[in-house]
Amino acid sequence: IPVFILAGLLVHCVFLVSIFDIYFSSPLVHGMTPQQTPLPPLAKRLVLFVADGLRADSLYELYSNGTPRAPYLRSILENNGSWGISHTRVPTESRPGHVALIAGFYEDVSAVAKGWKENPVEFDSVFNESKYTWSWGSPDILPMFAKGATGDHVYTFCYAAESEDFGAEDAAKLDIWVFDHVKSFFNSSRSNQTLFSALNEEKVVLFLHLLGIDTNGHAHRPNSREYQENIKQVDEGVKEIASLIDNFYGNDGKTAFILTSDHGMTDWGSHGAGHPSETLTPLIVWGAGVNYPQKVTSQSFEDNFLKEWKLENLKRLDVNQADIAPLMASLIGVPFPLNSVGTLPLEYLNSSALFKAESMFTNAVQILEQFKVKMSQKKETTLSFLFTPFKPLSASEQINFLKKIRLYIQQQKYDEAVSLCKTLINLALEGLSYYHTYDRLFLGLSIAVGFVGWTTYVILVIIKAHTNLTKTVPTNKKKSTILFYGFASTGMIIAFFLLIQKCPWTYYVYCLLPVPVWYAVVKEIPVIQDLATNVLSLQIGQSIGFLLVCILGIEILVFSFFYRSALTVGLLVFAGWPVITQLWIQAKTKALIWTFLCVLLAIFPLMPVVGREPNIPLVIAAGLLTLLISFFSLVSLCKSENKYRDNEDLKVYFYQMFSVALSTYVVGSTHNSLEIKQGLPIMNQIISWMTLVSSPVLLLLSPTFLFERLFSILLSVMSTYLLLSTGYEALFPLALFGLTFVWINMEQEALQHYGLSLKPKLAVFNFTCAMDITQFRQLHLDDVRRSFFFVFFIVTAFFGTGNIASINSFDPTSVYCFLTVFSPFMMGSLLLLKVAIPFVLVSCAFEAVQVTTQLSSKSLFLIVLVISDIMALHFFFLVKDYGSWLDIGTRYSTFLLLL
Repeated sequence: IPVFILAGLLVHCVFLVSIFDIYFSSPLVHGMTPQQTPLPPLAKRLVLFVADGLRADSLYELYSNGTPRAPYLRSILENNGSWGISHTRVPTESRPGHVALIAGFYEDVSAVAKGWKENPVEFDSVFNESKYTWSWGSPDILPMFAKGATGDHVYTFCYAAESEDFGAEDAAKLDIWVFDHVKSFFNSSRSNQTLFSALNEEKVVLFLHLLGIDTNGHAHRPNSREYQENIKQVDEGVKEIASLIDNFYGNDGKTAFILTSDHGMTDWGSHGAGHPSETLTPLIVWGAGVNYPQKVTSQSFEDNFLKEWKLENLKRLDVNQADIAPLMASLIGVPFPLNSVGTLPLEYLNSSALFKAESMFTNAVQILEQFKVKMSQKKETTLSFLFTPFKPLSASEQINFLKKIRLYIQQQKYDEAVSLCKTLINLALEGLSYYHTYDRLFLGLSIAVGFVGWTTYVILVIIKAHTNLTKTVPTNKKKSTILFYGFASTGMIIAFFLLIQKCPWTYYVYCLLPVPVWYAVVKEIPVIQDLATNVLSLQIGQSIGFLLVCILGIEILVFSFFYRSALTVGLLVFAGWPVITQLWIQAKTKALIWTFLCVLLAIFPLMPVVGREPNIPLVIAAGLLTLLISFFSLVSLCKSENKYRDNEDLKVYFYQMFSVALSTYVVGSTHNSLEIKQGLPIMNQIISWMTLVSSPVLLLLSPTFLFERLFSILLSVMSTYLLLSTGYEALFPLALFGLTFVWINMEQEALQHYGLSLKPKLAVFNFTCAMDITQFRQLHLDDVRRSFFFVFFIVTAFFGTGNIASINSFDPTSVYCFLTVFSPFMMGSLLLLKVAIPFVLVSCAFEAVQVTTQLSSKSLFLIVLVISDIMALHFFFLVKDYGSWLDIGTRYSTFLLLL
């Protein structure tokens, strides 16, 4: 058994780690030559304003009276500069948004596994290529660009992390801090000759990161007065800074200004997914080298924003977010960031046709350099006769492209040169993707073969050790020896093949793992033959029917990960289980309660994702309902006759009920305090953290009788869950607990119905009593249904009120009883705890089902393992390395969950 457990852990760890090599490896390459436009720059310096969390419509829309929300910026786009929409890519989060803006590439999802680190992967940026960069703003954003730079020329000025308080009176103070420090910085430079000289150099970047809008959006929603007033304050601050910089440089006309955002925000104050309110951000560019507003009579876009914003007559120039990095590099004449995949938006430039063509050529060569490095890396680790190159960009094709573009520029055919450059860029990007995913199919098949082998072996272990379907067959030593040497030879051939290709060591693990797994399966051929004989002796229709039901059940579970309504369908089917199996005849009351609770729980997956519409009164109602249920349960326990129970133990329940009452009060009190902008009361915060710590302690002090312990678990988790709730989800654990509690009782009826065992007395069942292993029975077909119920309830626990994979699904107010200062790790940990609480309830119920149905924990666990592994195999091929945190996270976290 220990060997089996260790093997299982090893196999699942390999499966889990393989995801990062196959899907989440970094696409970035190093070793390229910097590419710079060989012409004088259009500007000496650049000022970049990033208004974190600013939606395009929130900036461009007019008030109902026709006045602009940002008067200064509106006047700029109407009279002085160019404007458009920057289309961000999902995930719409601050870090990947800033990386796209400043480094020119969409941060790969390998960073999702590294957390909120400054440098999960090394990359180049406009800041790194500049002569000097000074930046002001959040400590969560600025350091990653400073520490990613070579040399000591990127300077950061950050406010304290504690300033990022969602419960603060006004988050606009973060932006005011930035503007004030920029002003004092320029004032102090006049008395500091070294700083003054550095500021007057070429290729200087000034970066102002403005977090107030994002913080106010999270705390108050984008349609709130606070969010809109913050936009006005940013508008005034940008006006003051632009005027200050122009005066500082004597209005020399050599400063370019860019205002944009890293991402937008939904109406309910979240971001991370791909809703237009999250992906459409404003872009306004003005100053040196920038085109003036272009009047047009008509222009067409898929959206209807132009008419809403009263901007139909000003040309709208949309870009992809990564295109802004080459735009900045081109304006101040620095090399394009080495890993940039952006395409220079030429329409923003006020320059000669020659400058545009040369800049575009530089852009194409810079991306082509990445393609060449990626191709050479892959060629070195693949046998020449097996290597399949990217044909559209063979060595000869690359030379032809470069020669033609250079010839067009020499002949002053600039439009043709630009067009050919864009074609080359698109092909180079396709080639980068081609080589990045070159080994994906090979590795995926290796892992899948191992996965299938492992699942097959577990099924054989179940059949051999926990059922009566097979007989013990003596081992044939001669055949075993031949098998061993055959598989050993196969492993050596695979290892040699990988060795001559100079593959990474992880490839050896992925490709060699199936060998011992399938060796273990093939060794059990006699068991398989015996099983086949038994199955064929059964009715064919019955066997096929059982198989189809299993497949359908697993597919519904997989489907429910994408469509929560599938859980509703499943629960409604569960509601009819007592009728289908005739259990309602012997337990009418329990069957009726089971059906009612299944229907009640089926409502939750149909409701909106948690966090969109906070409803604190519902949370308070859930707390009061918990207390009411606790009161009646306690009265029932006191009246029941159990000679083994010590009534002194019941005191623990009073403490737990008091904890639930306290949590209910804290939720209401904290919400009221934040509404009137008085912040999180310190006493409420202390109570919340004490409740979090004391709840598991009180649980361990509760009686160990089945019903009492389950009741104590509910009270313990509810006191914490209430503090993390913002709406209807506070009622979810109550409904889930009620259903799983009835499930335990229904399983006793099923046990008696099928004549597998006498029904034990659950009221006096004690967990501390040692189980008599001689009383354990063999597995029955109905035990597969029990295991399926458990997996279904687990999925319901995780997805019943929303998708656990993305913080975007949750309102940040979920953790406001514990902290309001931005702390991604702490907030993430609390949200994961919230997700885990329903899981704990289901797991405890399953353990009760296992011990009360006289099954060894190993046997039921193995069936659950098979079901989850089959589902995991589905998600292995459904894992995505593109899309939103929601898309990526759903598939990755699902795969992780099932493993």
